[in-house]
Amino acid sequence: MPISPIRSSRRSFIKGLAVSTGGLLVPRVFWAQEGGPASRKLGIAAIGCGGKGESDLAAAARGNNVVAICDVDSRTLAKAAARYPGAKQYQDFRQMLDEVKEIEAVTISTPDHAHFPAAMHAMGLGKHVCVQKPLANTLWEVREMHLAAKKKGVITQMGNQGHTFDDNRKLKEWIEAGAIGKVKEIHVWTNRPIWPQGKGATFKGGDAPDFLNWPQWLAQTPDHPYSGDIHPFKWRGFLEWGSGAIGDMGCHLMDPIFYALDLGIPQHVEATTEELTDIAWPRGAEVKYSWKNHPKLGDITMTWYEGKNDHGAQHLPPAPPELAGKGLGNGGWLIIGSEGVIHNVGDQCKNPQIYPEARRTEFLAKPLEKKYERSPKQGEPQEEWTLAIKNGKAFDFMSKFDYAVPLTELGLIGGLAMRVGKPIVWDSAKLEVTGQPDAARFIKRAAYRAGWEYSSAKL
Repeated sequence: MPISPIRSSRRSFIKGLAVSTGGLLVPRVFWAQEGGPASRKLGIAAIGCGGKGESDLAAAARGNNVVAICDVDSRTLAKAAARYPGAKQYQDFRQMLDEVKEIEAVTISTPDHAHFPAAMHAMGLGKHVCVQKPLANTLWEVREMHLAAKKKGVITQMGNQGHTFDDNRKLKEWIEAGAIGKVKEIHVWTNRPIWPQGKGATFKGGDAPDFLNWPQWLAQTPDHPYSGDIHPFKWRGFLEWGSGAIGDMGCHLMDPIFYALDLGIPQHVEATTEELTDIAWPRGAEVKYSWKNHPKLGDITMTWYEGKNDHGAQHLPPAPPELAGKGLGNGGWLIIGSEGVIHNVGDQCKNPQIYPEARRTEFLAKPLEKKYERSPKQGEPQEEWTLAIKNGKAFDFMSKFDYAVPLTELGLIGGLAMRVGKPIVWDSAKLEVTGQPDAARFIKRAAYRAGWEYSSAKL
């Protein structure tokens, strides 16, 4: 039980278009036409209302009705209820989704492990879903979510907000126009984790506080004693509930590169780790991805760097000579080409720069045509998603599951290589490591709690 058609003006039409450059007009979506489908109010529900869940719900709520909210923490739920007094309140998302028939679309902003059952239950009932990144923390669950979305015909989105930025499209246009010549190698890095991993990730058991529904927090994962060392923040460092630094930040940092270069999934992955334990992700790691005979790039590598070494220094790539004296930044990426490099500082693609500066000046002297459609709502994937639902079709530029599932897989196979402990040959079609059957225990969760056995076949 609950705890308690007008035509657009010419000005509006013009505002719906992107600025023309080089004679090519690239439209933005007609997302705010009065009297059109965008004016309809959706029935929105939220699973997870605190932290990122609070901002996700606020974005999805714009122009819509919040009809139900769910959180395992009664204090967080009460705060959300004060903001949305008409919403029905729950601590069990399964009950909420089964009972509140007005729900059309659901934001899912929980710890990584709970994304899968929440999304599967919602999609099983035909609800559209916007799921925080990464989509899940096991490869099998991610693939099942994709199958379920296609089976039920729902509109999906992953909450990697950087994919909404114009610079993602600009980067793709730069690469295709030969800004740095032939791409040779890629480097991506983050200063995460900023929570305990390796030997620092331990927990002491205890009684869950009265305000927390611990069994619901565990969701489909096996029974486990409550610990303040796990919830509310440090869960990211644990293998069972989190995805480590690569899971947390890979969907941000790898996204513009994955999109701009049409990378797809590599065949070979190898990782070196520091302090990987039986329960926790490593304190530091480097992962090398290798593509052989890529249709656009030929043989290409991408190296991921995370955490710190034994001396407390951040794992970083060697700086190319074009960046001498400039610094790499705590998080960012490099695309190294035959004629220069593109360097981006930050977790999303917001201000990439071409080096050397002479190459940048030469390349940017002539305005570049905008080939790819821009999002109408930069930084707001939830609003992209609700607009798509109202229009009845996902937009090509969204981080819908067709795009987000392979992107998530790219990060998770890096984590898989960490856990296997030796180079792997990844067969994406079969969802297995070639010649290493023991790796299967890292691809699908070893055990599920009774009553929480979701799959696309059962929907």
